[in-house]
Amino acid sequence: MEQEDYIKTYFKDCVEIIDRIDREQITKTSGILKKIQLRQGRLFILGVGGSAGNASHAVNDFRKIAGIESYAPTDNVSELTARVNDDGWETVFVNWLKGSRLNSKDGILVFSVGGGNAEKNVSVNLVKALQYAKDVGASIMGIVGRDGGYTAKVADACVIIPPVNNETVTPQTEAFQAIVWHLLVSSPDMKKYEMKWESTK
Repeated sequence: MEQEDYIKTYFKDCVEIIDRIDREQITKTSGILKKIQLRQGRLFILGVGGSAGNASHAVNDFRKIAGIESYAPTDNVSELTARVNDDGWETVFVNWLKGSRLNSKDGILVFSVGGGNAEKNVSVNLVKALQYAKDVGASIMGIVGRDGGYTAKVADACVIIPPVNNETVTPQTEAFQAIVWHLLVSSPDMKKYEMKWESTK
């Protein structure tokens, strides 16, 4: 495929994703986040790879714009690698959440392409973290791709980015994670503090 055709197809797929994305799940996610905000709970955002980068950015936005105390375990490289080295990759998130005393006032937001699948040994760290979140009664949300995996099965709300093109599932999912979380933090229900460029006349 020529580069020009690829660009055309990529943006055409973006339009289809926008048309097909489940607005009801976005509304449900917003409602859960609002409850966390009102009860002064904390939000823990979990992601691996590009989704970890998105988690770091989203933590900033939920703290600065929505006023929700938020964290991503992947932001602390020293602790992350110590836990991987000492405990193993599969338990890196769940042990971090235990150390953070995750509780029923808090929420988990997962960014992932597949959502985790223990049977296929994919993102088992997410699966174990979500199992623990269920045990303590924390709210679970996700912005994920494909069929949503384990995240979609156990989440209170899960926005699945429709996989309209098997060749671009990962870049489209990670790109739309950013679109959806920016929608959430800037929405009238969620936004607590003004954003600089929107307030500059």
